[in-house]
Amino acid sequence: QVQLVESGGGLVQPGGSLRLSCAASGSTLNDYAIGWFRQAPGKEREGVSCVSRTGAITYYGESVKGRFTLSRDNVKNTAYLQMNSLNAEDTAVYYCAADRRIGGCNVRDFSSYDYWGQGTQVTVSS
Repeated sequence: QVQLVESGGGLVQPGGSLRLSCAASGSTLNDYAIGWFRQAPGKEREGVSCVSRTGAITYYGESVKGRFTLSRDNVKNTAYLQMNSLNAEDTAVYYCAADRRIGGCNVRDFSSYDYWGQGTQVTVSS
């Protein structure tokens, strides 16, 4: 089992950058696939990015590809989502989640992620 806590959200201007953190405790985050999700008011939850346990599989949604980067720091047991060139459509609550399945990385299957953080608000506005 693993506990996840997101941080790093806030207000940023269009075109700006923000880095979200997902700190893990209770287990080694490297033993889980990591997914980042977001949900904006009035919209359905959207899968943003994921990475498998080994890093062999990665995925980025078309709307964020080339702008967002998912990474891990094994020493700090923390995953990150670096977000660049932000626009208003990126405004949402962002969640990280962990999937204990070996080789997993599927942000369209929300139920495959057993552990979720509390979320952090990202607002892109001038």
